[in-house]
Amino acid sequence: MGLKNEAQSAFQNTKSFYKEYVSGMTRERMGKEFYKDTDRLKQLYSEAVGEDIQQARDEELPGHVKFLRLFSALTQRLNPTRRLLFGLSVVSFLAYYLFGFLQITGFVIFYDLLVPFAFGSMLMLLLVELLEKSDVKREIDLAREIQLSLLPNTEHTRDQLEMFSFANTAKEVGGDYVDIIETDDGTYIVIADVSGKGLSAALYMVRMQALVHLIIEKSQPSPKELFLELNNYVKSDIKDKTFVTACVAFFPKGEDNFLFARAGHNAPILFSKERDATFDLRSDGYALGMTSSANLKHQLQQKKFHFKPGDSVLFYTDGLTEARNEFGEEYGSDRLDAILSVYGSLHSKSIIRKIQSSLENFIGNEKPADDVTFTCVHLNE
Repeated sequence: MGLKNEAQSAFQNTKSFYKEYVSGMTRERMGKEFYKDTDRLKQLYSEAVGEDIQQARDEELPGHVKFLRLFSALTQRLNPTRRLLFGLSVVSFLAYYLFGFLQITGFVIFYDLLVPFAFGSMLMLLLVELLEKSDVKREIDLAREIQLSLLPNTEHTRDQLEMFSFANTAKEVGGDYVDIIETDDGTYIVIADVSGKGLSAALYMVRMQALVHLIIEKSQPSPKELFLELNNYVKSDIKDKTFVTACVAFFPKGEDNFLFARAGHNAPILFSKERDATFDLRSDGYALGMTSSANLKHQLQQKKFHFKPGDSVLFYTDGLTEARNEFGEEYGSDRLDAILSVYGSLHSKSIIRKIQSSLENFIGNEKPADDVTFTCVHLNE
């Protein structure tokens, strides 16, 4: 019978535990997360210790008032039960040192239990908060899976049209929206960017996607008509301050042109093989939700562009051009224009891969601060 080396096994388990515990603790990552947490605390402080409107500008709040407001803002994020337990643990800590300072410990029956009670309460609160955060993360991961399932396939072809897309969210879920919708008369390309980031923007994006599909299946509108109907829904709630920038292009089946409208979004880039040149597809239009539909109808432009075999058009969100490297420099639209100028006649997949590689080389180890989404449409010869 073989004997198991328990000492070696214990050492390996300890070493494995140590590696798992310190995984990701690099100097760069810890520095970034420290600054991120510091900014979060600064934001909480500015919200909690904001000056009263009636208070004179030259009169500052007393220090104890600032401390109480900050303490209240922190504890209000706990539910009543945890808030009570947290308060009791803080009182226990303070009482322990106060009784010791006054030298009346002999008259307090539970003096020796104050610190263990406070420590145990804090530890239990920490564990419960970690478990709750883990549950929330699991739900957000599920939301991410649902959101990603709603996006179109990375590669899409119809007749001579071929489309390839790239999407990367700054957080677990994002507010960028790209879609490819086929009808009997042609193909719609929709790209949009909901103001804000995170879960709220993602929920709004899902709502926008449902509305886009519903309107197109119902009436197959032109890009301008689609924007006008979407604007009615976005502006339906006066209290809602969300706005959406978007581009819509409709490629009629069997024709060498496409209809295009832009609602405050980044201008797409068109590569013409015949002219061997690139053009920005600029047209007037407010972002959805920023003005009434009557005003948008008067101001929004719809244009028609030639789209011949060998041509390509790139749609993208501002997260691509505003991505920064370690020196704070933006990627910019000039790099996109340069890539389209050289590789615009290639297949859409090749163009997207070139842009992705260029972006990754530019930002290095930096993580984009905003969602990055872009899609390319190419007409095969």
